[in-house]
Amino acid sequence: MSKTIYILNGPNLNLLGTREPEIYGSQTLTDIEDMCREAAKADGYDIGFFQSNIEGELVSLIQEAGQKSSALIINPAAYTHTSVAIYDAIKAISIPCIEIHLSQPAARESFRRRSFVAEASVGTISGFGAKSYLLGLQAAIHLLEADA
Repeated sequence: MSKTIYILNGPNLNLLGTREPEIYGSQTLTDIEDMCREAAKADGYDIGFFQSNIEGELVSLIQEAGQKSSALIINPAAYTHTSVAIYDAIKAISIPCIEIHLSQPAARESFRRRSFVAEASVGTISGFGAKSYLLGLQAAIHLLEADA
């Protein structure tokens, strides 16, 4: 079993720390990556941490995760509500996928209440700010250790 977990981030998450901090918090994506690397290392895992504003790049990274990692954590951002391509890519891989969000989409605009990604994922963690990433990592490791 690979000891690598991929964490993928969708559009505009490169702007964390400055983009609507009242919704997304003040931590940057680099801060979140550092936090995740430290937590994963403590449990004996490595992470591949990626961000793209381009849907096709995320699809390629999901496919890569299916080959090179043991689990996938994804914050698809706006693609959550629009991307059948990301849904199909997740369905095509055989590793567990956990959807995460900084905010709580169900408590926001009505168009954010539908998640294509949730329909392809083992579970969803949302609304805990940057801690959603750590909770997603804990869930992924729990699933991997339970299957070991």
